[in-house]
Amino acid sequence: MRALEGEAELVNYFLTINRAPSLLPCGTKVETLVRLVGAKLFVAAMALVGTFAVPPSPATAETNFKAWVRALWPEAEARGVSSATFAAAFENVTPDPKVIDLTKVQPEFNQTPKGYIETRVSEQRIRIGKTMATRWKETLDQVEKAYGVDRYTILAVWGLESNFGAMTGGKNVIRSLATLACCTARRPEFFRAELLTALEILEAHDTDPRHMTGSWAGAMGQTQFMPSSFMKYAVDATGDGHRDIWSSVPDALASTANYLARHDWQPLKTWGYEVRLPAGFDYASIDRHAGQPIAVWVKLGVTRVGGRPFPRGDDPAWLHLPAGARGPAFLALPNFYAIKSYNASDAYALSVGHLADRIRGGAPFAAAWPNDAPLTRDQREALQRRLVELGYPMEKIDGKIGDETRSAFRSWQIAEGLPADGYPTVPLLRKMGAIR
Repeated sequence: MRALEGEAELVNYFLTINRAPSLLPCGTKVETLVRLVGAKLFVAAMALVGTFAVPPSPATAETNFKAWVRALWPEAEARGVSSATFAAAFENVTPDPKVIDLTKVQPEFNQTPKGYIETRVSEQRIRIGKTMATRWKETLDQVEKAYGVDRYTILAVWGLESNFGAMTGGKNVIRSLATLACCTARRPEFFRAELLTALEILEAHDTDPRHMTGSWAGAMGQTQFMPSSFMKYAVDATGDGHRDIWSSVPDALASTANYLARHDWQPLKTWGYEVRLPAGFDYASIDRHAGQPIAVWVKLGVTRVGGRPFPRGDDPAWLHLPAGARGPAFLALPNFYAIKSYNASDAYALSVGHLADRIRGGAPFAAAWPNDAPLTRDQREALQRRLVELGYPMEKIDGKIGDETRSAFRSWQIAEGLPADGYPTVPLLRKMGAIR
C-alpha cells in the first residue's frame, strides 16, 4: 500500500473506504495506516470523515455492487462455477440494507445462564421434540446407527438451531453473503470465501438460488450451516442426489449427526451430569482437576444428583458452574465439547444437553438458579481490563466470559480468599474495583 500525502488525499481515501470497506487492501490494519500517515493526520482525517461522510445514493451503491460482482466472477470460475450458475445466483440481486444495518448493531447479550437455558429449553420445545422423536423414529434409527450420535442430541440441536425446521431464516443467502463481503467492514474476506463456496453448492445442484435461504449472516437451512460447513458435513440421506438441509428432514438430521461425529462425538455416552458438591468443596481445585477421570471427582466428594452412581469412573470430566457456587453444578464429558463445536457457547452446549435429556424423559435440573442480574457488555469488558491491571493476562478485551476470563477471575478470588467459583457478579466487580 503506497503512502498517502496530505490531509485532502487522506480524507478522500477514508471517505472512499467508509462507503465501501471492501476496497481497503486485504489485510490492511489500522496500525498500518497510522504508520503511513502519522497519528495526528490519521486522527484529523478520521474526524473529518465522521463529520462529512455520507452514504452513497442507492443508485451509486447498486452500481458499485454490480462492479464488485463482476470482479468476483474470475474467482468463481476458477472454482468450477459456470457462467449460467453465476448469472442465476446474482439475477436481480442488490445489496440488502437490512443486513448492512444489522452489522452496525453491537449486540448486547444480557442473559444469565438461567435465562438463556430456560428460554431455549421450554416446555413447548420439549413437547415438540418428543413429537418429532416419534414422527421421525425410523430416520433417527438409521442416523443413530450410521453415525453413532445419540438421537435426542440430534433432535435438541435441530430444536435450538431452527425450532425443528420451523424457523430457518428467510433471507436470500447469496444476497446476504454478497452484501457482507462487498458493503460492510464485518470480516469481508470471510464472507467472500463463504459466498464463493455457496456458488459451488449451487453448481453442484444441491439447491437453487430461490431455495438457498438462511439467516442474515448466511447460516443455511434447518441445520444453520454456513456454506463451508455444508461442504464438509452435509449429507444426502435420502439418496436423491441432493444434500437438502432446507426441505429434507432426513438430510438435515443426518447432516447434524455427521457434524457431531466428525467432531469427536463418543457413541453411547452422555454429554454430562448434574452433580452435587460437598460442603467445604475446594473451588480452587477446579482448574487443577480439569479433565481428570470421574473417579477423581468422586474422591473429592462430588456425587451425582439423585444418588445414582456414575456409569463409568474413567470418563474424563470438567466441573462447570455456570452460575457460580450458588447455582447448579455439572460434570461435563467430552461430548459436551463436541456440542460446543457447533456453537462455542457453554450455555448453548448445556441447553442442547438438557433439552436432549428432557426429550428423552429426564427431569428438570435439581438445583435452583440464583436470580443475579446479568452483566452488561461494558461491565464484562471492565472486568477483563481490571484483571489485566491486576496482573492476570487476557488475550483480548472482548466482553466474552470464556475459559480464560473465568480462570483469571478464579485466580483473583483465590488471592482474595473468596470461593473460587469463577462467576463474576456486580458486587464482586465493585469489590475488585472494576466498576463503581
